[in-house]
Amino acid sequence: MQKALVSIAIAASLGLGATAAQAATLDDVKAKGYIQCGVTGGVPGFSAPDANNNWSGLEVDFCRAVAAAIFDDAEAVRYTPLTSQERFAALSAGEIDILSRTTTWTMSRDTDLGIMFAGTMYYDGQGFMVRKADGIASALDLSGAAICIESGTTTELNAADYFETNGMDYQPVVFTDQDEVVKAFEDGRCDVYTTDSSALAAERSKFGNPDDYAILPEIISKEPLGPSVRQGDEQWFYINRWTYYALLEAEELGVTSANVDEMLGSDNPAIKRLLGVEGDFGTPIGLTADWAYRIIKHVGNYGESYAKHVGPETDIGLERGLNALWTDGGLQYSMPIR
Repeated sequence: MQKALVSIAIAASLGLGATAAQAATLDDVKAKGYIQCGVTGGVPGFSAPDANNNWSGLEVDFCRAVAAAIFDDAEAVRYTPLTSQERFAALSAGEIDILSRTTTWTMSRDTDLGIMFAGTMYYDGQGFMVRKADGIASALDLSGAAICIESGTTTELNAADYFETNGMDYQPVVFTDQDEVVKAFEDGRCDVYTTDSSALAAERSKFGNPDDYAILPEIISKEPLGPSVRQGDEQWFYINRWTYYALLEAEELGVTSANVDEMLGSDNPAIKRLLGVEGDFGTPIGLTADWAYRIIKHVGNYGESYAKHVGPETDIGLERGLNALWTDGGLQYSMPIR
């Protein structure tokens, strides 16, 4: 009996320790007064700095949204540019609080690296970019081509699978940094540049003569890009997951940064719950009742962020496609806040 009681006491103490650990990230973030967000070295529309080192983009807006939910201040974020090789180690080591860096959600990453994905900010797929002057119309015409690829990415594996499946040879020209890949393609060291199609569009927008380049029609993979956090901290995971859903729910309900104050008086029960007028969905995850109101007020909804950073009216010019709301034939779908 005494041994059993000791075992129960040890188990209870371990349980308390686990609970304390789960709350650590939010406590630490509040203590330092900002979120440390891991981003790319600079992919326009997703995460990129301007001349004054002010960061913006769809993935940057996710970190800003989490900061708004916690601090009522979307600017309470600091940014750490990371290469593909550095990103997961930085997250696991606690050097960053959130990784929001054009990262594909895969099974091995979700189960082997000690991280969890909060959602899919952009449904993407891998493509190929070529010079129009080369007259290449299809990825099936790329046999024997020299292809610029960033190492340590799903891009490498997808390219290998695609060429093997189609019985074609290719010459991989591999670099450890995305900027090196782009420069090598521009300098003519390879015939083709392959990565996520959204990144191809983003990089092409920076070229001196964007119209000289074509993105081939084939999409050879599924690349769900989303933010991730460390495993073992359920509270921090829930904050990030439901921040993602709040961005979508706001768009579904027509709540924007421009009308959110007016919407506080809405008779719609779903809007009342979203904005904290009715019920309290913030306290269970360590936030205030108006956590989603703060997000929308400071950052806007998902559609606003998409249109601002990567939409058809931007230089990148990406249609919503799979990233449209489910009601418009897309895949973006919020779980109910209720």
